[in-house]
Amino acid sequence: MIFSEYSKYSKERPVISFEIFPPKTIKGMENLYNVISDLAKLGPDYITVTYGAMGSTRDKTLEIATLIKSNFGVDSACHLTCVGSSRNELDTVLSNIYGAGIRNIVAIRGDPPLDQITFVPPEDGYKYGSELVRHIRAYEEDRQMKGYFGIAVGGYPEKHLEAKDMDTDIENLKLKVEAGADIVKTQLFFENSHYFDFVDRVRRAGITVPIIPGLMPILSAKQIERITSMCGSTIPHELRVKLDEAQGNNGKERNIGISQCIKQARELLDSGVPGLHFYVLNKSEHMKEIIQSLGVGSFRQSSEKHALTNS
Repeated sequence: MIFSEYSKYSKERPVISFEIFPPKTIKGMENLYNVISDLAKLGPDYITVTYGAMGSTRDKTLEIATLIKSNFGVDSACHLTCVGSSRNELDTVLSNIYGAGIRNIVAIRGDPPLDQITFVPPEDGYKYGSELVRHIRAYEEDRQMKGYFGIAVGGYPEKHLEAKDMDTDIENLKLKVEAGADIVKTQLFFENSHYFDFVDRVRRAGITVPIIPGLMPILSAKQIERITSMCGSTIPHELRVKLDEAQGNNGKERNIGISQCIKQARELLDSGVPGLHFYVLNKSEHMKEIIQSLGVGSFRQSSEKHALTNS
């Protein structure tokens, strides 16, 4: 599927997607191949591949996205950021993505490199995600391929860390959508009220594109503390207490995280969300449990048959 057709697909049933990241080692790549194979069997509609800091995994991003599509028959999306790329370099990357037959791009500004406190745009590059989206649309226009790429952008139910306030953050999101984004994929969150409030606010702001909730199943208390400190997401008190009580017991932490994710996902699906996007952290076993429990993806047909048999 292409992001511009997301609404059409989601009218039939929720769209399910996963996000992975390029590993830094050959061994990591070998492991990831097996993970992708497992994830593909779960029947996702697409898999996105992130970008490393300063574009450090740019080539791997496209390589993995191409592999997902060609070897496993699953649509994929390349992340693309403003970090470390001039406008000409962005054109080269877009040309490579087009040449590989990838139709979807997740366009985000990207995080500042570790040695920078605030984001500094590269020479002849961009400072904002909206500028990147506009560049992609201009690239298409110049080459008479208007609408070739589907574009997703990021949304922040608990506000982007650098935004002055929520209203400012939503105004920035509106700029990205007006520049040509097809869908909004949210940052991870652990309280669904954050997502529902966010959707209400963006709709009041005049943003009409699909808003896809992003969920990250917790596999390690220590790991999720580090991740949330970097992205600004909060851990609810009740969930934090459970994780604290299980601290040091990897199996218990994992079970708490999977239960939390299933509970969130079910409530979101019952509310009629257009889809679910899972940040899977390059692992697959927990996703099999989650997707099977929800009866989506490759388990959708079997669950529907089961329902018919018992009706």
